Amino acid sequence: MEELHKALKDQGEVIISQSPYVAVPIKDEESPESKCEWCFSSSSIKACSACRAVWYCSRECQRSDWMLHRVECKASKIVTEMMKPLTPVMRLLVKLYIRRKLENEKIFPATATDNYKLVEALVSNISELDVELLLLSAQMAKLVSSALQLPDSEINMKEIVENFGKISCNSHSIDNSDLKFVGTGLYPVISFTNHSCAPNSFVVFEGRLAVMRAMQHMPKDTEVLTSYIELSDSTMTRQKFLKEKYCFTCSCSRCIKLGQPDDIRETAIVEGYWCKKSDCDGFLLCGSDNKGFVCQKCGLVRDNKEISTITNELKCISDKASISLSFDTTEASVAYKRVEELELKLYHPFSISIMRTRAKLLKISMDLDDMEGALLNIRSIIQIYERVYPKWHPLIGARCYLCGQIEMELGYMVGAIESLTKAYNVFRITHGTNSPLTMKITSKLAEARAKALASFGRMKI
Repeated sequence: MEELHKALKDQGEVIISQSPYVAVPIKDEESPESKCEWCFSSSSIKACSACRAVWYCSRECQRSDWMLHRVECKASKIVTEMMKPLTPVMRLLVKLYIRRKLENEKIFPATATDNYKLVEALVSNISELDVELLLLSAQMAKLVSSALQLPDSEINMKEIVENFGKISCNSHSIDNSDLKFVGTGLYPVISFTNHSCAPNSFVVFEGRLAVMRAMQHMPKDTEVLTSYIELSDSTMTRQKFLKEKYCFTCSCSRCIKLGQPDDIRETAIVEGYWCKKSDCDGFLLCGSDNKGFVCQKCGLVRDNKEISTITNELKCISDKASISLSFDTTEASVAYKRVEELELKLYHPFSISIMRTRAKLLKISMDLDDMEGALLNIRSIIQIYERVYPKWHPLIGARCYLCGQIEMELGYMVGAIESLTKAYNVFRITHGTNSPLTMKITSKLAEARAKALASFGRMKI
């Protein structure tokens, strides 16, 4: 990455872009449908007639992927007979070895920024993995070798286990223009970038292409840093996750404040308990006698029994809410509103728990076509996002864009213009002014302005 540090980078400028060495589509709660193997679209897709395990939206995408899939297709049929279809991580492993085989046979071209040697240079952290994960890695290695029908002489279990570790540590979640996760891929050059909880760059996706852009002005010789993790969590939570997942301790400008007064207060806001007095904004810390939590501003004590009673009810209602989501949206709405009420008794309005509950309520409101309820939730979510994320974070842009769309549907054109303008200002930096997403927002903004002008004209008449 040294050459990336030499040139001056302006905010929003592309630092580097890379196509995946290997990539596969994924399914999750947000996006459960099958997707094209090449472009990750879910529109007009058809299954591969041979393996029935891979889908394509067009002949062009099928041709683009055929060099790899013609080999994987046979492996897919073998594995399907042995067990359920391969998981995305296992498919990445299979594709990794197919790609290497084709490179060695000079069938698949290799370039300076796209070759297996870059994969070899990635960190696996395999020596740091616990026994359970090592056992899982070994099982996956055996399955992958079976899927590829490798002769014993070509099976290097240690290497397969290490590559599993490399995929676990270095793969990127790929999102579409709506910022929904649609795939996972290995981008070796981008993976060489070091982590910081106060990053100066970010990675967005244009189809399969990963694009790293400058989040701020970067003078010559500034190290390019990106974030591997969720940035809204407390320092302690971030440190714990980084240690468990990536086996290092972060010492960025945010993490070195661990345990300092500002960091303690911030942790209390996003994850801890809050004072129950309506006119106090103090946070709670465990008392010296361990009998309760003491407000650090007014001194009010909330005893353990009170906290325990609320948390127990909260867990019970949360479990019921989660179950009801799958069969009764109206019941889920009632349950999650009760969850929100209980959380507000315990936590600060800007806490991560409340943010996640309101995200569920937002989706439920939209499913029920309750746009006023959706607007209430999206606005409160944006307030939290603007507090816990960097100013130009794509998630802020995505929420502002959704808020603008809801406001337009409800006829609140002034609010829509404000929200869409915020979204545009984020995405022109994160995605560039010519990206499909940014141009879509530009079009929506023009539509909102035209409707507001027409409405204003009618009022004057």
